[in-house]
Amino acid sequence: MTNSSQNADTTQPADQYVVVARRYRPQVFDELIGQQHVAQALSNAIATNRVGHAYLFTGARGVGETSAARIFAKALNCEHGPAAVPCNRCDICQSISSGEDIDVLESDGASNRGIDEIRQLRQNVGVRPSRSRFKIYIIDEVHMLTREAFNALLKTLEEPPEHVKFIFCTTEPTKIPITILSRCQRFDFAGILTGSIAKRLRQIVESEGVEADDDALEFLARRAAGSMRDSQSLLEQLLAFATGRITLNDVHGMLGTAGEERMEALVGRLAAREAVAALAEFNAAVSEGVDAAQLIEQLLGYFRDCMVAAAGCPAESFTYASPSGAQEVEETGKRLGIQTILAVMQILDQTLSRMRFSTQGRILAELALMRICHLEDLDELPELIAVLQSGSGGRLESSHGPATGARAVKKKPELSGTPSLAASPTMESGGAVEITSGNAAEIWDRALSKMSGMVVEQAKDFDHVSIFEPDRLVVYFKQRYTLAKSSCERPEQAARFERALAEVAGRPIRVEFKVRQDSSDDPEPDRPPAKVVSSYQRMTEIANHPMVHRAGELFGAQPIRVDDPPKQK
Repeated sequence: MTNSSQNADTTQPADQYVVVARRYRPQVFDELIGQQHVAQALSNAIATNRVGHAYLFTGARGVGETSAARIFAKALNCEHGPAAVPCNRCDICQSISSGEDIDVLESDGASNRGIDEIRQLRQNVGVRPSRSRFKIYIIDEVHMLTREAFNALLKTLEEPPEHVKFIFCTTEPTKIPITILSRCQRFDFAGILTGSIAKRLRQIVESEGVEADDDALEFLARRAAGSMRDSQSLLEQLLAFATGRITLNDVHGMLGTAGEERMEALVGRLAAREAVAALAEFNAAVSEGVDAAQLIEQLLGYFRDCMVAAAGCPAESFTYASPSGAQEVEETGKRLGIQTILAVMQILDQTLSRMRFSTQGRILAELALMRICHLEDLDELPELIAVLQSGSGGRLESSHGPATGARAVKKKPELSGTPSLAASPTMESGGAVEITSGNAAEIWDRALSKMSGMVVEQAKDFDHVSIFEPDRLVVYFKQRYTLAKSSCERPEQAARFERALAEVAGRPIRVEFKVRQDSSDDPEPDRPPAKVVSSYQRMTEIANHPMVHRAGELFGAQPIRVDDPPKQK
């Protein structure tokens, strides 16, 4: 570790003010906080002379991609190198740190994104560096290049001159063509831990000669959400905002956020479903200068930690709540349950999205609080369902339950001397049922009673059921019900019937469908007059029409409604 971690960067003129994020930019690999894996890989590449020609550094904003690119450039071109640790004292190192070196060319993909800029780059790569070992191109936000620019860069990137190195930095690697990605060594930069950010902020305020409370720096670190640059930018504002010692109240006053006590009080009211008290807490916070959007965002983060606690994660997993409030977060998580917390977070997230495009932010925030207060305890739903199921013999009566009324399954008359399945002890106990020629039809009826749908109604038109093997039923239809038989024997429908049969019989049962080939379908002379045709019978007749039957086979469809032709005026 060099002394540069404690001292500001001195490469800038003394009479020119430089912001904190630039003054305390990392100067060696060891100062890349939270990116030890990247630092080690790049250092080893230099030490073993395995430096590639193109690198891609990806990660969220402010986690060190551009800083790593500069350090890498210094390590390669340092007068005392190549070395994993640049000296930061030679003229080359200092010019690279200030961004003024003639052989390390930095640009951004946003303002130099066209094909003309890339063509100019291709013309310049052939020119050797003026004083350094390598000519290094650092392109920040490279994903902003146009498709044509990427295509123009492709050949040069694949076979660059020996003296050229490319380092690309981006926050959105998914927007980079795969042809470019495959030609680069990719390093993913991780988000920085809150504790590491707070430690770095402590080093900076000590170097600046400013006193600051630990909880104030910790809150800044949490607000940065893994970005070192964002935390340093917030500290920059705080140094100008606060007078004397920096306190947590100074941080809340600058950011427009609510204090920890106010947050815990508001969350407690929401968890207790006390709408009036929750609105009172909200109004008090706004009166103290808290921004409504900031408060909703704080609530979202707080309930995120409650969700993590409800899932069983330790307090070390919290990212928004302070260590002193960890117990309160855990209690709230257990009190509400995961399902309720998820609903709360969805309400808050939707509210934040709406507030960005509305001038009525306060009203939207109050609406969100009221919705949260009127949420039911969603984690109780499984228990309620279990109670309902236990009260109906183990399952809810639904459209898939036993049919009643006009949809009741027709029962075949039992053969004399054959015991009913309802009285079978094996049926009551859930064991396997022996299928015989005497109870095969009743087993088929029971299977149909557990199903619903058009194909089930067609299956009820069966003529009789036979058993050829212990585990194989054959269901026969009369010749005029050929369409019904075709519908039933479709693979997906046959599988449904077999599942229902297995539930009734207590073991797997195969089912086949056939059409009777005898002449018993002819109407009997003494048959009583036909009854009034039902809507279902009409549908069956229409479905048996050859044209409708063919259409069903072509499109895999079934008729669901029969409409009468319009009357002629």
